[in-house]
Amino acid sequence: MPLSEHEQRMLEQMERALYAEDPKFATALEGSGLRTYTRRRVYQAVAGFLVGIALLMAGMVAQQIWISVVGFLVMLGCAVLAVTGWRKAPKPGEQAQQARGHQARARRSMMDRIEARWQRRRDEQQGGGH
Repeated sequence: MPLSEHEQRMLEQMERALYAEDPKFATALEGSGLRTYTRRRVYQAVAGFLVGIALLMAGMVAQQIWISVVGFLVMLGCAVLAVTGWRKAPKPGEQAQQARGHQARARRSMMDRIEARWQRRRDEQQGGGH
């Protein structure tokens, strides 16, 4: 069941109060989602980039060009992953706002469908009963 406007306002006030009172705790609660995932992805990409550098250098030392090319491609791929992951990472407090926006849109569309069905049934009952 969707929250009423009053309940939504109260929930937003409670969230703001939590951020004001204990921002570290609020951020810890929020950080278990997308932000943590993207941060972990960026760290993995950086580690992969370092592996790519090692492959590049090993290929140069062993005079095997194909190893150097693979190292370069690994570096390039990991750099792209790191940059896209960094750009997509929401800032603290932003994730909760995005989630509320998505929930509100989904709630509105669901309510629109329910209201349309209700109206259709009322019209059918009025048309068939009279």
